[in-house]
Amino acid sequence: MSIQILGTGSYVPEKIVTNDDLSKMVETSDEWITQRVGVRERHVSVHESAAEMGAIAAQRALEAAGITADQLGLIVGATVSADYGCPSLSAAIQNAIGASCPAFDVNSACSGFMFALDTAAAFIARGGIRYALVLGAERLSRILDWTDRSTCVIFGDGAGAAVVAPGESYLASHLFTSGNDSVLSIPLGKGNSPFYEKDVEPLAVHMSGQETFKFAVKQIVGDIKLICEQAGISPEQIDYIVPHQANIRIIDLAARRLGVPMEKFIVNIEKIGNTSSASVPISFDGLVRSGKLKKGDLIVLCAFGGGLSSGACLLRW
Repeated sequence: MSIQILGTGSYVPEKIVTNDDLSKMVETSDEWITQRVGVRERHVSVHESAAEMGAIAAQRALEAAGITADQLGLIVGATVSADYGCPSLSAAIQNAIGASCPAFDVNSACSGFMFALDTAAAFIARGGIRYALVLGAERLSRILDWTDRSTCVIFGDGAGAAVVAPGESYLASHLFTSGNDSVLSIPLGKGNSPFYEKDVEPLAVHMSGQETFKFAVKQIVGDIKLICEQAGISPEQIDYIVPHQANIRIIDLAARRLGVPMEKFIVNIEKIGNTSSASVPISFDGLVRSGKLKKGDLIVLCAFGGGLSSGACLLRW
């Protein structure tokens, strides 16, 4: 048994921070950010929590799917910036939307939605669950060092969600992890234990841009080729690719190495920035609501991030 996507939803905060806004905070410029990353503006939370953004995205996905929250059998959320260590992001969203099903989080950084989707697919394949909600929600503005121009210019806040059910649309998937904190990490700080003596970096996103770039291109290309091989198709047969929105140059180079035109890639980084685990579901929701999709279209969702991790899946619409 496979799954199908019944409905999608997303949410980004109203507050928009432009590159010119950031140039007044750190030594940077619109030209510098646009050329190196591809971001011109990002949405930043003023009053929304990660769970509140996730709940709005979830409700929109439920409405699109034509079901109500009390019909859900499972909620799997992905995040690196939850509001609490406990309760989980998914538990908070379950309460907010009025669901009464098991709910838990996964954390695989920017790849988190791919891991959550595959987890939901496995639960549905086991039987007993008719509808599952899968989401990514991030308030990354809470964990950024706003004095570090190499990271604070990249990220934004937001949430994306999808309702899935039994079906035959999930054709292939692949997940990857290589435990490594030297390239991309988010330390949680030392805490206040009077016994712990080890020096720990403060809470903030730490990233080696060049190493992340190389890893990202390699994984996008390799993961897509692998799932195409599993499904018995070639990359040229894919109709749309929805990649994690981390850097426009990563997407462009991956497209060239795959031999797939950029027109097939869904790109919104210019307006949204990198929203970590929310990136793929926000972009996918945009594609679904664009009206471009036709029955039978082949769609790839793919992401990469800290862990190091990556994930990709092939869907038939």
